[in-house]
This record gives sequence, structure tokens and C-alpha cells, in this order.
Amino acid sequence: MKNQKSGKQHAFVERDVSWMYFNHRILKEAQKPSVPLFERLSFLGIYSNNLDEFFRVRMASLNRILENVHIPKNTEKVIKKTIKKINQLNEEFSKEYTQTTHEVFKELEEHHVRMLNETELNDEQKTFLNQFYYDKLNGSTNPIWLSEINDISLLEDNRIYLVVKKTELENKKTRYAIIKIPCRMYGRFLKVPSSDGYDNFMYLDDVVRFCLPLIFIGSAISTYEAYSFKFTKDAEMEVDNEADFGLMERIAIGVNSRKRGEPIRVLYDSSMPNDLKKKILSKLHLKELDTVLGAGRYHNHKDLMDFPGAGHEDLYYSVLPQIMKPEFLSNESIFDSIREKDRYLHVPYHSFNGYIRLLREAALRPDVKEIKTTLYRLAKDSKVVKALICAAHNGKKVTAVVELLARFDEESNIKWSKRLQEEGVNVIFGVEGLKVHSKLLHITTKKGNIACIGTGNFHEGNAKVYTDYLMMTARPRIVNEVARVFDFIEKPFSQIHFRELLVSPNVMKSRILRMLDTEIANKLSGKEAWVKIKINHITDPDLVSKLYEASTAGVQIDIVLRGNCSLIPGIKGVSENIRAIGIIDKYLEHSRILIFCNGGKARYYIGSADWMPRNLINRIEVMSPVYDADLQKDLMRTIDFGMLDTANGRIIDGVGTNQIQPIVEGQQPFRSQIELYNHYQSEVENG
Repeated sequence: MKNQKSGKQHAFVERDVSWMYFNHRILKEAQKPSVPLFERLSFLGIYSNNLDEFFRVRMASLNRILENVHIPKNTEKVIKKTIKKINQLNEEFSKEYTQTTHEVFKELEEHHVRMLNETELNDEQKTFLNQFYYDKLNGSTNPIWLSEINDISLLEDNRIYLVVKKTELENKKTRYAIIKIPCRMYGRFLKVPSSDGYDNFMYLDDVVRFCLPLIFIGSAISTYEAYSFKFTKDAEMEVDNEADFGLMERIAIGVNSRKRGEPIRVLYDSSMPNDLKKKILSKLHLKELDTVLGAGRYHNHKDLMDFPGAGHEDLYYSVLPQIMKPEFLSNESIFDSIREKDRYLHVPYHSFNGYIRLLREAALRPDVKEIKTTLYRLAKDSKVVKALICAAHNGKKVTAVVELLARFDEESNIKWSKRLQEEGVNVIFGVEGLKVHSKLLHITTKKGNIACIGTGNFHEGNAKVYTDYLMMTARPRIVNEVARVFDFIEKPFSQIHFRELLVSPNVMKSRILRMLDTEIANKLSGKEAWVKIKINHITDPDLVSKLYEASTAGVQIDIVLRGNCSLIPGIKGVSENIRAIGIIDKYLEHSRILIFCNGGKARYYIGSADWMPRNLINRIEVMSPVYDADLQKDLMRTIDFGMLDTANGRIIDGVGTNQIQPIVEGQQPFRSQIELYNHYQSEVENG
């Protein structure tokens, strides 16, 4: 990638390589002695789950591009190099992951929590498992003879399988069978009777191993060996845009097409005999660039996120009760409060119930005529949906823009769409070819309209874990443009111009580039110039190039960034004025904030967009200006605290070193999330 003004060739980290560095930051958190042990297990689960999704989506996409016979040679070379680097990092991190998992479980034993396998049981535990088999597992563990399977990939992916070698004692005849571990029915971990002062747990895999004689009861007496494996399929949906169905029906068919995806990654127990491994791999019909990795005895460690650690609260992060802001507890109308000044929530520090309060009041107020909202992901028992249905029942005109292509939530969103339609809500499925990712609410009232712009989903579950802002405003110039975004969604080919909002795919990217150009010009003319960014991903080549250009001009750029980062900070003469910090902590950093110095009259924005081509070209995204002085101070504080984090802030350097920022001598580690929580708590306590 070239910087057009300097002509220098600058380093650009491929998006998927940078993602591996990001996921490694999560693994690093699992290795920190200061993190409570069950939280370390959870980080191991998150790492594993992320990796599964990455291979299902991103690696599958890269492989699919290579299958195109018309692919340019240069593109083919870059993709093959990327895949090779990913596989190299994956193998390296896999060894680190296995070692970390072993260490965490060893440390848990010091707290009298231990894992047992099928060979370490006393008589009481064996009796317990026999009864568990007859009460639960019987009928849920159904072996399929390997000789009867021509294509293992037709089975469900991302599940744990045991391939069982059954050898009859009398005639030494051997047969092989595959058993799917029924984790979704019974959980991955089973608590078995305590012994020797320990709380004992078993992987369900090992419970099935113990029960093999019962599973094959009635056949000849045999010995058993069992080895685990799992495979991951391409998760791309086949959506038939030519079919004579509505969009919802086509997406539903597309979800089912995932079940027929091709395997792209296999993990197997490295102790599996070679001849058996060859049998398994041959029946998966893998391709040359697919990933095959020998690993430990256990796979699908995403289940560690739900490890049953009841009774050991001291091994978790301390609970931080969500703060209910006073204006959302007041007997006064929240509508009047918003008309007085902009209101905001910063979840999960603040309670999402403040937003539910707004929706519920809208559903009941006689002066409210219409409610429009975007819905990208929804909670399982969504209070948001219930409030919208209540509003529809109370005679309000309610419109919900539901994004059916929210990856892996398609089935849930289809279900909610049908429910909303049944209850009288007007459901719009967005714009084909443009995923609706913006987080917007517009309420029409007789006394003046109100809007809410968010950085994350209107989702109660996410709001307990993801850090996101929701800004509620009655400022006409913002509220009116939010209404026009809904007009654009309903009529995507109409010419709609936005002066206040940054909207993609319309003008967001060009206006961000223009604001960066302003900072460059101001710096070159001797004025104050800086940029502060909090974002999830930066991979857009034009924006990376412009950040390099700004840094070269002397503009100081501070970035709190969670995930993918294609730029390399700290290159002398290119990016030495760029600092980027990645924070992995109790909460998932998710808010998007942009602050431009603008010659001393700073511009503030919040919204839904990351700096990736998909967000700027292929999605409807919205960033809103922020004019309220209190919210501006809070946004600045959030970024500044992130840049100061010496407890969980890791330096992004483009090569994945992921070193934590050094602590200033004589000071305690600064943990930005706890400092923010303490600040919000003191705000409420001190009025």
C-alpha cells in the first residue's frame, strides 16, 4: 500500500493475521496470575470459540477465493501467504493454549477443584455415573459404525466426536464407531461426588468413555479405546437471490445450507493411531490448504465459558452492580428529561434498564404516535421486543428494521420477526446487499421527536458484558436526520443527504478522510492537531494510509482498539505519532468513539461503524455528532483512561508482541474499566 503524498511503501498487516494477534491477547489474559481462575477458564473458552468462528467464516472465505480460476496471481499469492501465516500462528498458539489450560486446572486443584477422567474414579463415583447413564445418557449416545459412513462432513460440525475402537476379547475382531458427545443436552462438564476434600468434575467426553461398555451392551465383550476429534465447516450461507421466495424464506433456506458446508479445519487427539487418523481424514475429504492440527485429548473449549463453578465465588471477578442513573429513576417523564438535555448510558457500567424505561414510557404515552428502531441482535427473552409489542397493542405505529443476516443470529431474528409481525409490528428486512448495522431509535410525538443512537445492539444480554454508549437526544437537527436514515432504509435508491450524521455507504468514509485532512492542515500551519479513536477494527487501506499521512505531518493519534489492526504504530518517519492500545478485561470493549481536535473546537462522534471496508461500503452505519458537554467529557475520559491502562492495556505493534503497557514507577497498575466504574459510582453518590 502506498501513501500517495510521500510515495513510501508502508507496512499493512493483513486483516486475518491481525485478528490472530487480537485473539492471542485473549489467550494472554488467561495466563495472567492476577486474573481469577474461573475468569481465566472463561478467557480460554472465548479464545476457542473465537477461533472456531474465525475458521468457519474468514478462513473459509479465503479458501473460497482461491477456488476462483480467474483470481489474479498477485491476489492468489497474498492469500496463500496469509493462510500459511495463520496456520503457523495457529499451531504456535495451540501449544501455548494447551499448556495454559493445563496450568489453570492445576492451579484450580489448589482451591480444591479438580478434573477427573474415567480411570480415576472411586466406587461411589462409578455408581453415580452408571446411574447417570441410565437416567440421562441412555438413548443420547448413539454410535454409528465408521464403515457405514462415506462422508463424515455430512455430520454436524463444531461438535465433539469420539471415534471408538472396539476390540472383541474372544476373536480380536475390531470395529470402529463414531459417537457424538451430547453436550447441548447435558453440558460439557459433570459434577461427580466429592472426595478427598475436592469438588470433582468430569468432561462429558470422559463420562461417555466410562460408559462405553453400557453403550455397546448386548454385543460381545470388548476392550475400548476412544479418541476425540472435531471439524469446522465453511459457514457461508448459500442465499438464492433468484428464488421465487421472500427474503425471510431465502435466509431460512440459506441457514440450512450451512449444514452442507465443506470442512476446512480438523482438530484431533494427537495420540490417535495413524491408521485411524487416516480413516477419519479420508472421510472428511479435505483440501490442500485446509487446517489439520493434532491437539490434546479435549476439544471445543468454548464450553469453559460455562464451567460450573458454583460455590467458588472468590475465583471470579467481583460483581459490579450496574448503576441506575438518577434521571431514569425519577418520577418525572424521561421524555421531558431528554428534552431538557441529552441523556446517555454507558453500559454495562450503567443499567440498560434506562433504555427499557424509555421504550416502556413511549409505549404508554398518549402523545407518542410512532416508533421506529433497528434490531441487529436480540436477547433470548427480549424486553425490547416486548416493549415494542406493547406499543403496537396501544395503538402506536411501530416499525422494526430487522437484519436477517446478523451472522449466526439469523434463525433467532427470523423467529422474532414472525413474532413481531403477528403482534402488529411493521417489520422491514432492510436493504438487500446492504447489511443494516446501525443502532437507531426514532420516536414521533406531538410535543417534539426523540432519537437514540447507540454503538451496540439493543440487547439486554450484551449490555451486561459489552461496553457501549446510547445517546438520547431531542436536538431537531440530529433527530430529523435519524428519521431520514429510516427513509433511506425503506427507499435505498432515493437521494438523501446528511449534514449532521456520518452515514455509510453514503458519505461516512469521505467525511472521516476530510476531517483527518483538516488535522493534517492544522498541524502543518502550526495549530493544535490530534485525533482520539476508540474502535473495534481498523483495516480499511485508505484510512490506514491517511493515518500514516497524519502521523508523518506530526498529528498525535491515540487509538483504543479491540480487534483487527492493519496499521503498524511506531514506525519512524511514518507512524511514530500513533499509539494503539488493546484492552481485554472483564467487559468486552465495543463502543466506537471518534474525537477530532478541529483547531481547538473538538468534534465528537459515536456510532456503530468500524473502519473496515465492509462497514464503510457494504453496510448502513451511522455515527452521530455529540454536542452535550457532559457526554463529550465522558467520551474523552473513556479514551484517555484506555490509553492509561497499565493493568490490561496491551501495546499493538503490528507483530503481535502484545506487551502490557509499563507501569510508572511508584504507581499502582491502572485498570481503566474499574476506574470508569468507580467514577460513575461516585457521580451517583455525590449527586
